[in-house]
Amino acid sequence: MRINSLPSVNEANVLYLVLGLGLFFIGSIAQSIELYSGLLITEYVLILIPNILYLKFRGYSLKNVLRLNKISIKQVIFTFFIIIFAYPIAVFLNYIVMVMVGTVSTSIPTGVPIPGNLNELLIGYFVIAITPGICEEVMFRGTLQRAYTSLGVKKGLIISSILFGIFHFNIFNLVGPAFLGLILGILLLKSNSIFTSILGHVFNNAIALTLGYYLTQVTDNLDQIVDQGPVIPDGIQFIATLVILGGFAVFSSIMLLLLIKKFPKTEESIIEEELVDEEIVESEEIYTGEDKRITWLPVYVILAVFIYTNYKFLFL
Repeated sequence: MRINSLPSVNEANVLYLVLGLGLFFIGSIAQSIELYSGLLITEYVLILIPNILYLKFRGYSLKNVLRLNKISIKQVIFTFFIIIFAYPIAVFLNYIVMVMVGTVSTSIPTGVPIPGNLNELLIGYFVIAITPGICEEVMFRGTLQRAYTSLGVKKGLIISSILFGIFHFNIFNLVGPAFLGLILGILLLKSNSIFTSILGHVFNNAIALTLGYYLTQVTDNLDQIVDQGPVIPDGIQFIATLVILGGFAVFSSIMLLLLIKKFPKTEESIIEEELVDEEIVESEEIYTGEDKRITWLPVYVILAVFIYTNYKFLFL
């Protein structure tokens, strides 16, 4: 077992291609047949298991690559509040994209169905919050971000976050997840543990589910109030929504920066200055021969699939 080595950028890119195509062709079919079971198949069978098997087959240490290190209760609490304030920013970013796309297309984005009762909500917590939190974090903050550190910590963080957004294959849900990936990646670096990013991912999805569930409970009353009230022009509605979401985003950004700055680091964690300045140089034993000829063709293929899929959805 190569205890001290990490996957190369080439390996990460090929893995991203294979799992991305599996998600696009097989996962989409499974989810179209039955959403929840399809999501479980996608996350565990198409993302998590192949990722783990690949690392084991190549002889990498799961503990080293995935940073399977303990975290403290204080770090868990900080992670929760960081996600609380990151969520409004992600929503605002997705809203901006939706408005921009809406100027050239009338297509309406589709999302995961909101639970209609408490039983569906509990099932949703497992399928939509916990499952992606584990499976996707192992892939993106685990294998991919770890591999891209050979390009530098900052570059690895940014690249893995962007690829995380693209992996959703939905232009309406691109920028928000990319931003979330950035926050989760920072949590990973500051704690030196994938468990903080997993918890952060779970918290984020659980917040979205919970808000959606409780908002649906009052939808009927809101509709009655809107129907009985004066008609508000679309332009004014847009400006009001933009101001409200933007205001929450600005306030949340300030709180988010403060919480990240105060995040309790472990002794082994990467300090904040290293996020910007440190360039990790892997040993020649890891990157030799063909591994030095880094190719981004696999990423370009997934990007092409992303562009084609969204173009077809928006304009065809």
